[in-house]
Amino acid sequence: MIEWFVTLQVIVACAAGILCIVLGLVGRLPGDVSMGAVALVELLLLVQLVIAIIAPAAGNPPSGSLAEFYIYLISALILPLAGGFWALIERNRWSTVILGGVCLAIAVMVYRMGQIWFVQGA
Repeated sequence: MIEWFVTLQVIVACAAGILCIVLGLVGRLPGDVSMGAVALVELLLLVQLVIAIIAPAAGNPPSGSLAEFYIYLISALILPLAGGFWALIERNRWSTVILGGVCLAIAVMVYRMGQIWFVQGA
């Protein structure tokens, strides 16, 4: 993993989460802005997946459990897809708030993945 990329992911996920929560609380339905923010978070997670596959082969192994790391990563990859699907099926203001909650949960998960990779001893 790349440390600055983890920081970027956490910042983008927090910004997307706050944006979606504010949009939902002012009554906006899921639209291009909220779904685009969630799509950006998902795109960064896909890039993280590629980095996590290549990093151990390039001499950057995790200090913690690789299995635990991948469980977090796969769960984080599923969350925006499930939240976005649900938001498009049940289009109301609370769907946009839920998208914000999904993005904030991903921020926490990415932070934890960084701890597993960089800090936690095996």
